[in-house]
Amino acid sequence: MRLIIFIFLFTVSALSQQLYFPPLTGNQWETMPFISAGWDSTKTDSLFTFLEEKNTKAFLVLKDGKIVIEKYFGAFVRDSLWYWASAGKTLTSFLVGLAQQKGHLSIQDTTSKYLGRWTSAPLEKERLITVRNQLTMTSGLNDAVPDHYCTLPECLLYKADAGTRWAYHNGPYTLLDSVMQKAAGQTLNQFFISELRAKTGMTGFFLKSGYNNVFYSTARSMARFGLLILNRGRWDTTAVMSDTAYFREMTNTSQDLNKSYGYLWWLNGKESYMLPQSQFVFPGSMNPYAPDDMISALGKNGQFLSIVPGRNIIMVRMGNAPDSSLVPFLLNNDIWKLLTPVISPVSRAEGNYKVSPFKLEQNYPNPFIVSTNIKYTIPAPSHFIKGEGGAALSPSKWERLGDPGDGLSGSAQVSGTIGTSGDVLVTLKLYDILGREIATLVNEYQYPGAYEVKLNAEELDLSSGIYFYEIKIGGYSAVKKMLVFR
Repeated sequence: MRLIIFIFLFTVSALSQQLYFPPLTGNQWETMPFISAGWDSTKTDSLFTFLEEKNTKAFLVLKDGKIVIEKYFGAFVRDSLWYWASAGKTLTSFLVGLAQQKGHLSIQDTTSKYLGRWTSAPLEKERLITVRNQLTMTSGLNDAVPDHYCTLPECLLYKADAGTRWAYHNGPYTLLDSVMQKAAGQTLNQFFISELRAKTGMTGFFLKSGYNNVFYSTARSMARFGLLILNRGRWDTTAVMSDTAYFREMTNTSQDLNKSYGYLWWLNGKESYMLPQSQFVFPGSMNPYAPDDMISALGKNGQFLSIVPGRNIIMVRMGNAPDSSLVPFLLNNDIWKLLTPVISPVSRAEGNYKVSPFKLEQNYPNPFIVSTNIKYTIPAPSHFIKGEGGAALSPSKWERLGDPGDGLSGSAQVSGTIGTSGDVLVTLKLYDILGREIATLVNEYQYPGAYEVKLNAEELDLSSGIYFYEIKIGGYSAVKKMLVFR
């Protein structure tokens, strides 16, 4: 057990050292140039045009805690306040975890312990509902009521036993605020100020609106919360949430009904998902254009906070309604469709290695049907290589590509002139649209020269769709896209 704890703490500490954290007060926040992030600034025009057309007010993207993109639209500025809508559910989830950490409550407690008789369900059914059921949207209360925001007992009707039915229902969720206030003996804003604002520099406040408590803040404050989540509940080296078990449960599948839902967090890359106002289980990932490991706070009218732990990326979007849905999932996916070319794929050279050309050549037009040839050339670090007897070879010779062949055998071929001035580790991998590795085509040390690898869609059992192939040579990397039709 000691070893496991040590490994976890070491991992968290290492992650913290990689991340930048802005000061708790003031407006200072370090930025990162596109070139340092390895991103492509030439691809932002279409993204910004789309965001403006979809009534966006603020858009931020952070890498390693530093701001790479910060864009405001219209009269909206850095210090403007905006509501989080249901994206604030994730803030409530975090505060519930802090309340449990401080011993004020247990999420296994029945909600009745704090609220008394709070529904119109039969008493024995009401007592089945726990705080955890409220966090996971599995209260079993009927969401098909005229006002699903209503928190009055007459609006909270029995539909199924707690834990047996998932439904996006605002009423039971909203009453988590009352549970926390009763358990902690503080108002929601008091608890937020003492437990989050003082430790992270987050600004903002909860404001009563009808039955709801709606959180308002700047876009940068939302980004601070994202940075806290990216660092697994720690602000720099300060453990805001030390209950690692709760944090892990909060940001992973919380029940078997909706695999894409944690404790009020939406999870990408799962095998299926459910949406508000529906009992249909959709197959596949909720946001196929976004990374698999993305977790999101999603709110009405397109209030988004998305966190990608594998790439240390945080995305914030605030704005008006792009459509009439409770949670506009399609907008989030469309944003990532345009953001992905900015952050990946991108080609850049580091050190002395730069691959030229790195291209797809095939016997059928791309999209291909059966097989294709991926060709690349590795120059020597000194920009020339030596052939037999030490004679220098011109770039034109070692960039010459061999005969691609018939393209049907599916076997890997290496052709061209190989130099003798040293070798470098080369990896060539294939990924699907969700970023999942499909195959490793090359993983070996290679000398400078021209190479050709055959990729057979049939042998790899590739279905029709979009794929990415990535090459890494020393510090250089490049990613390109291809389409497969079968």
